[in-house]
Order: sequence, then structure tokens, then C-alpha cells
Amino acid sequence: AMHRVLADLTAAFNRQHPGVLFVIRGGGSTIGEDLVRSREVDLGASTLFPPQQQAGGSAPTAPTAADPLVRVPIGLDGLAVVVHPSNSIAGLSLVQLRDIFAGRLLDWQGLGSDAGEIQLVSREDGSGSRILFETRVMGDERVALTAVVMPTSQDVVEYVAKNPQAIGYVSRAEVAEWIPEDDSPAASAAAPASGAAPRVKVLPVEGRLPTLATVRSQEYALTEPLYLISYGQPTGRIRQFIDFVLSPAGQAIA
Repeated sequence: AMHRVLADLTAAFNRQHPGVLFVIRGGGSTIGEDLVRSREVDLGASTLFPPQQQAGGSAPTAPTAADPLVRVPIGLDGLAVVVHPSNSIAGLSLVQLRDIFAGRLLDWQGLGSDAGEIQLVSREDGSGSRILFETRVMGDERVALTAVVMPTSQDVVEYVAKNPQAIGYVSRAEVAEWIPEDDSPAASAAAPASGAAPRVKVLPVEGRLPTLATVRSQEYALTEPLYLISYGQPTGRIRQFIDFVLSPAGQAIA
């Protein structure tokens, strides 16, 4: 979920500090936190809420003996629900999403579309996006075993773009160019602001699209935090980079 924003932030930081080398790799929030905890990486990226902090918290967490990680919130993301552009469905409720991913709704015709049998696309175990989806949407129920599991948001977009019956969930960063900033029903049905033909269709959830406005206000149901994570209090170049991310220039990029 954070790969794109980190690529842009590190590129901007490098223009001021060309001697700093960044290596960015994905793999999910849980893996990122584990690699920081084992001191294998300098910074982790995560969308997992800290155990001791409520949703929407905006202050960095302090390290403790039990948990030495410092989590610095740098922004918010929306988990976008995506289908193939040919799918005529106009939107879903959280209950409908749960019924789809639990395997109780098996065909798009039951939702007013003619796309055929529903193909579920989920993320791998340990993904922050998957944890948010299972917490907010599935509750105590499990995603059906028929779901195709993908390692990244980019892979979910690729799969859904090629399969007219598919439905998945991704970071809004992967599909932002195809989300109209006016999330009214009329705007949702219109062509995206970029003018480019969308590779996937972003569905309103509970009548809302993950626009900048609905994510910022947390009116969108599937909003998640973005954290940079260090082992203990960050120092040196790590501190300098985090300070840049939190500066007006860094926040404009985020």
C-alpha cells in the first residue's frame, strides 16, 4: 500500500541528499514490522494499527521493553474495492461485501450485474490491507477458500483488469487516477478525471468512494493509517528522512 508514496518521497529526499541510497521492497505490513524488530532494515512501512493506539491516532508511539518499535503516522489510505470495468454494478454495502467474500453470494446476477460467477481476489496473510479488510468487513467470518491470493495491490489490479468476473481490494494509490474526487452517484458513473480508460472500476462502499476528502475526514468505511516504523527513536539520516516526510513538502507528496 505504501510502495508508491515511499518511491516518491525517497526520490524527493534524494534530490536534496544525493548521497543517501534507498532500497525499497514490498511484502506486507507484518513482514515490514518483523524486519524492523530483527534490525534487518532501517525503516518499515505499515498500515497496522498499533495495539495500544486507537484508530485515527495521530501521535508517534513510544518504544517499550515489550515493543521497541516507534510508529510515526505519515498519512491515511483508503482500501478501494475494485471490479472489472465491464461490470455494471454501481456499488456495495459492507454487508454485501461480507456475503460476497464469505462465499454466500456466488453470482453477480444476484447483485444486479450480468458478469457471471464471482471470482474473489484477496491479499496474502500478513498484509495490512487484508487485516483491515477482514476486521472491518469480514468480522468473525473467513474469506472463502476459493479466493485467489495475490502478494501486492499491483498484482490485484493486474488480475482484476484481466478477469471480468473478479473483485478485489487495493490501496487507493493504485487506482487514484480513476477515482473522481466528487463521489456523488453521477460522478461515480462518469469518466475519470485523468481521461484515461480505467483498467479497473472502483466501487463506492456504503455510498462513498475513497476520495481524498472522504479518506481525510475518515468518512470512507475502509480507511487505514500509514506508518513509518523504526527500532527505537530514529536518529541520523533516518530521523532526517522522517522529518522530511512530516514536513509540508513531504506531506504534499503523501
